[in-house]
Amino acid sequence: MVPITLQVLEVAFTRSLCKARLPFGFGAVTLHEAELLICRVTTRDASGNQTIGWSADLMPPRWFRKDTDATPQQDADELHASAESAARCYVAQAEGSAFAIWRAVFADRVDSQDRDQPDLLVRGFGVAIIERAMLDACCRTVNLPFAQALRTDAFGFRPALVHADLADWDWQADLPEPSAFATVRHTVGMLDVLRTADVDPGRRIDDGLPQALEEDVAAYGLSWFKVKVGAGIEQDRARLLDLARFFAERDVAPQLTLDGNEQYEDLSQLADVLEAVAEHTDGRELLSRVTMIEQPLARNHTFAAERHRDLSRVTRFAPLILDEADSHPKAFLRGLELGYRGVSVKNCKGVFRALCNFGICKRAPGRFQSGEDLTNIGVLSLNQDLVTGAVLGLPHIERNGHHYFRGLDHLEPELADQALAAHPDIYHRLLGPSGGHAVALRIRNGRIDIRSAIAAVGYGQSLGNYAQSLHVVASI
Repeated sequence: MVPITLQVLEVAFTRSLCKARLPFGFGAVTLHEAELLICRVTTRDASGNQTIGWSADLMPPRWFRKDTDATPQQDADELHASAESAARCYVAQAEGSAFAIWRAVFADRVDSQDRDQPDLLVRGFGVAIIERAMLDACCRTVNLPFAQALRTDAFGFRPALVHADLADWDWQADLPEPSAFATVRHTVGMLDVLRTADVDPGRRIDDGLPQALEEDVAAYGLSWFKVKVGAGIEQDRARLLDLARFFAERDVAPQLTLDGNEQYEDLSQLADVLEAVAEHTDGRELLSRVTMIEQPLARNHTFAAERHRDLSRVTRFAPLILDEADSHPKAFLRGLELGYRGVSVKNCKGVFRALCNFGICKRAPGRFQSGEDLTNIGVLSLNQDLVTGAVLGLPHIERNGHHYFRGLDHLEPELADQALAAHPDIYHRLLGPSGGHAVALRIRNGRIDIRSAIAAVGYGQSLGNYAQSLHVVASI
C-alpha cells in the first residue's frame, strides 16, 4: 500500500477529573486523583474525505517534569498547554503521510530544544496525544486495524529520518504477529498493602475490586509484578524482604521488575539495597526473579558517567532500563553507551518513537523494550497502549490503572456499556451489591484477551464518540 496522504484539519480537547479508588505511591508522589485529557482529531485524505480519530491520557503530577514546587493543577495545565501548542503545529503542516506530519511537528516541538531541557517529556506528551488520534483517523480512513495499517505502510513510517543507522532496517519483516493476549505485570505501589489481614478496617474499600495484593493475586491469577522502590535503604530492604516472605507463604513463583522512579543519587545506593536484600535466603530467591530495574537515577543524572561507577554491582542482579530519561530519540543510544540495555514503551512518549526504539533493539542482541504504564484507564488510552505492546511483541506489560482507578467509572454509563459490548474480552461487568454493575478490566490467569482491540478498525477501539463537548484549539 502507498502511504495515505492526510491533512490535519482540526484538533479539539476536553479534560475531566478522575478520582482514584486507592492512593498510588510512586517515587516521591502519592496520587489521589488525576485529570484525563481526551483528544479528537479531524483529518482529510487526498480524495477530500474527512475522518475523526481519538486518543486520551491521564495527566499525573510529577512524572513528565519532576518539579517539586509545582502543584498537581499546574502540572496538568502545563501538559494541556503543551497539547494545545502541538495542535496548532499539526494544523499548520502541509498534507503528507501520518509519519511525515508527526516528524515535522516533533522536530519543531522537541528536536529543536536542547536535549537536556527539563520539559522535553512535557513537550513530547503534547505531540504524542495528537499523534495517536491522527493514527486512529488514518486507520479508519483505510478501514484497517492498527497492526495491519502499520504493516501495509499506510502511515509512511520512515525510521531512517529519525535514526540514520536504521536506513537498511527491514522493519516490516521484523514486526511480529501481534499476540492475542497481553500478560499483565501488576504494580505494587509503595503504599499498597500486601496481606488482606493488614488492611485497616477503616480504609477497607467495598467496590467489587481487590484491594490487598493477596486479593489481586487470587482474583487475577497474577505471576508478574512491578515493585516500586526508592524509599530509602532500610525501607527498601524491609519491603523487598516482606515481599519475599509474602510470595513464599503463598507458594507463588513470581517474575518481577523493580522501578526506582529516579529516587537514587547514584548506583552505589541501589547496589547497597540489592546486596542487603541478597544477604537473606528469601531475598536472594526474590532477586533471582528480577528481570530488569527501571530508571533508578534522576533523569538529569542518568547520563552522568560518575553516577554509574557501581554499575556492575547492580547489573549482576538485573539489567537497567530508561524510562523518564527517554525524553528524545537519542536518549536510548546514550543509555546503551553507559551500559543500559532497555527502554520503556509508553504511548505518552510517542508511537513512532517506540517503533524507532524497536529498530535500535534489533541492531544488537541483549537490547529490549519494556511495556510500562502511565496509569492508563479505558477505553482510549488503555486499548491503544495494549495494541502498541502487541505490535512490538512485548512479552508482558505493566498495568495499574485498573487497580488504582475503578474500571470505566470515569465514563458516562452509556459509553461504558458500549465499550463492554464492543470489547467483551477486555472488559466485564462487576456483579453483586458492591460491584454495582460497573464495567471493569477483565484479567484471567494473569492475562488480558485483546483480540477485539487488535481486530478493531482504528487504533485499538471501535467506538465512535467519546465526548460531546470539546474545545477546538486549532483548525483550518
